[in-house]
Amino acid sequence: MPIPPYVAHLRTMVGRELLWLPGVTAVVLRTVEEGADEVLLVKRSDNGDWTPVTGIVDPGEEPHVTAVREVEEEACVVAEVERLVWVSASGVVTHENGDLGQYLDHTFRCRWVSGEPEPGDDESTDAGWFALDALPPMRQVFLDRIALAVDNSTDVRLGSLSPSHEGPVAT
Repeated sequence: MPIPPYVAHLRTMVGRELLWLPGVTAVVLRTVEEGADEVLLVKRSDNGDWTPVTGIVDPGEEPHVTAVREVEEEACVVAEVERLVWVSASGVVTHENGDLGQYLDHTFRCRWVSGEPEPGDDESTDAGWFALDALPPMRQVFLDRIALAVDNSTDVRLGSLSPSHEGPVAT
């Protein structure tokens, strides 16, 4: 997985030590002809997991802008943010290269605008639409993020759903 240049620079100073970084999860939904919703998922190249699109917020970038940018970069889909659904802190994540990270995740409900999913960079090996009742196996934290986005409540969930919550955000 590519490391953003500013994170790579920080790593020259702190090595593999824990970095606290802002991140996003974009739950992109579209309604198909039958009226059912589908969700956009990508298959991560680092671990093979299916997830919604995730990413790190660049310095000075608004999190909602990051969500739109990451969807286009990773899945070749244009999306529009509808609303923030959840703000939570992940557990400590040990990345494949040994770097430690912890993330303040902003989960956004997004609406599909255009494009058909395909891997847009080397962060994913596959991308596609999945019916909400036929999701591939994935970690519970991502199922929770999808469920909150689909629920479409006007409330924003703050904090974890359970004390044992661990939800790393992809870089």
